[in-house]
Amino acid sequence: MASHPPIEAYDELDSTNAEARRRAEAGEGGPVWITALRQNAGRGRRGRAWQTASGNLAATLLLTTDKTAGEAAQISFVAALAAADLAETCLGVGAAKLKWPNDVLVHGRKAVGILVESGTRPDGALWLAVGIGVNLAHAPQDVERPATALADHMTVPPPAPLDALEVLASRFEHWRATWDREGFAPVAKGWTANAHGLGEPCEARLPNQTIKGTALGLDDDGALRLKLDDGAILRITAGDVFFGGA
Repeated sequence: MASHPPIEAYDELDSTNAEARRRAEAGEGGPVWITALRQNAGRGRRGRAWQTASGNLAATLLLTTDKTAGEAAQISFVAALAAADLAETCLGVGAAKLKWPNDVLVHGRKAVGILVESGTRPDGALWLAVGIGVNLAHAPQDVERPATALADHMTVPPPAPLDALEVLASRFEHWRATWDREGFAPVAKGWTANAHGLGEPCEARLPNQTIKGTALGLDDDGALRLKLDDGAILRITAGDVFFGGA
């Protein structure tokens, strides 16, 4: 299994991403994984709360990069591939699908949340905080989209959070090294091979409008290509995409 950055484990934090941000703004560059058994103020994308129930995984990788901000955003696809690999280690090949931009679905329901934050350190370097939450043992209730946990599909107990993080961190390092060495193309290929909803009608909810079309696939930079009813191709770079009930 690939080596990975060191892991720092805590019983409780407000948020692993918040801890990574504090360290980055103080000048720390990592790479280091920060994990906590409990988060009392976990966050997801667009400011949504993220619940970390007992037995689930909450972890953030803090690192710095020489890539531009636009290129660095592609790390969300690296994180999604690593999380899908973790899910398939537990459940078997084909159990996990990836929904743009970085949701991991297990048998059609969301099992993983990914939040990437970034900023500039005092020395001018770009820092990244790659937060990954995995529903190992429990799925949240009363959420916007149907959720599931890996345990719901296993006949044995799911891995403990630190054991799961060992797998996740190793697979993340595999995909990150591939991205650094070969660029985004192999990451896009891996993502597309496990994509949910390509070729299907979808609804893209953007900051200022909602657009319907057919999802065609990733552009060279990770944007989603959406074919509209009039045949035009629209690049979606930010927003939420819904396919039927997912």
